[in-house]
Amino acid sequence: MHTICEEAKCPNIAECFGNGTAVFLILGDVCTRNCKYCNVKNGKPLELNKNEPVDVANSVKHLGLKYVVITSVTRDDLDDGGASYFFNTVNEIRKINKNCKIELLIPDFMGLIKPLEKVIDSKPDVINHNIEVVKELFPRIRPEGNYEISLDLLDNIKKINENIKTKSGFMIGLGENKNQILKTMNDLRSAKVDYLTIGQYLQPTKSHIGIKKYYHPKEFKELRKIGEDIGFKNVESGPLVRSSYHAEKIFS
Repeated sequence: MHTICEEAKCPNIAECFGNGTAVFLILGDVCTRNCKYCNVKNGKPLELNKNEPVDVANSVKHLGLKYVVITSVTRDDLDDGGASYFFNTVNEIRKINKNCKIELLIPDFMGLIKPLEKVIDSKPDVINHNIEVVKELFPRIRPEGNYEISLDLLDNIKKINENIKTKSGFMIGLGENKNQILKTMNDLRSAKVDYLTIGQYLQPTKSHIGIKKYYHPKEFKELRKIGEDIGFKNVESGPLVRSSYHAEKIFS
């Protein structure tokens, strides 16, 4: 069993673990992509654990969780990008934890519709896909990602099932400017995203891309107000905010 909390060196790990919450990381702990900000290992993934959906469900029950977030490494080596594992994990949780709310934080599935439909068919309460950075930084920081593919994925969720809440988030402090931040927010809202998270990028190791700016808490507060004004149902914006931080609170 893996958690993104540990693999990504989340700054909120002590608070979240202390409160009995965690974000389960499925499909192993090795990512097929190499984003310049992320601490998750990259390379050739190991063989899948076929019992993982059941293992996660049993862990959720053992911990007595009422709200759980499931994410994964990106698995471009799999035909469905791991969508079937998301589907099976949700189903296994629902078998033994019927009242547990489920949020999925999914990769982009390379823009393919069928894997996305598979995930949506599991009927989670929230589907999150992080845009991560402003469009202009993708070539340098997310070279294997695509800004438009991520926006289309979020928009397609609502087209397929308008009842599922959607969520996205991005980091600042990587060299973007305010106009680029505001455009990203408006693009996400145009894709009918319900919930938004904005946090300060923190360099996990010396080998990762450096920090260009530390934003003041007042600037995060201003971005929260702008997000609320343009129609997001909830905006979490702060230096240590991460996409799954206080996830249950945001949903509530």
